[in-house]
Amino acid sequence: MRIYKPLLFAACLLPLVWLGLRIAGVAGPGLGANPAEELQDELGLWALRLLLLTLCVTPVVRLLKMPRLYRFRRMLGLYAFFYCMLHPLAYLLLDLQLDFAHLGEDLLKRTFITVGMGAALLLIPLALTSTRGWQRRLGRRWNRLHRLIYPAAILACWHFYWQVKADTAEPLVYCAVLALLLGLRFWWSPLRGRLFRGG
Repeated sequence: MRIYKPLLFAACLLPLVWLGLRIAGVAGPGLGANPAEELQDELGLWALRLLLLTLCVTPVVRLLKMPRLYRFRRMLGLYAFFYCMLHPLAYLLLDLQLDFAHLGEDLLKRTFITVGMGAALLLIPLALTSTRGWQRRLGRRWNRLHRLIYPAAILACWHFYWQVKADTAEPLVYCAVLALLLGLRFWWSPLRGRLFRGG
């Protein structure tokens, strides 16, 4: 089992390496006519994919009876946060060139950016408190805090949907996956039993 963590670490890093090779022109098709936008989109997509993979761990564990998979959830979550931070960083550096006055205008005019920033902000406390030490310090509050991943994932899907101007098929697939993952959690939760019993 020890070898799987380094393999997962490397696998999660591969999209960034591949993007670097495309930027350098060493491999792949390049980044097209608008490389800044392509880079931002790819980083954002990998953030969303890894966020959904993190949410997949619990259902897979429950369905396949493989509790060892919980060992990989933290790494997936931290990588989701990593790509999530690179996504707006690329926007700030390449699009805005650190013009924060323009950022304020964008946040007001382009609502999908505001929604995306909201998702990124929700992930910050989760990344900061992801260690076992913080889990011990916070106790039951740690579980409540880390439920912020649900609204963060909803906002991330919403951000992607709003960003796409024409073909919404791809973001709708991600929304459907998230709806399934949240639906499974509701089905397994004690709340469902209370609602159906009228309690």
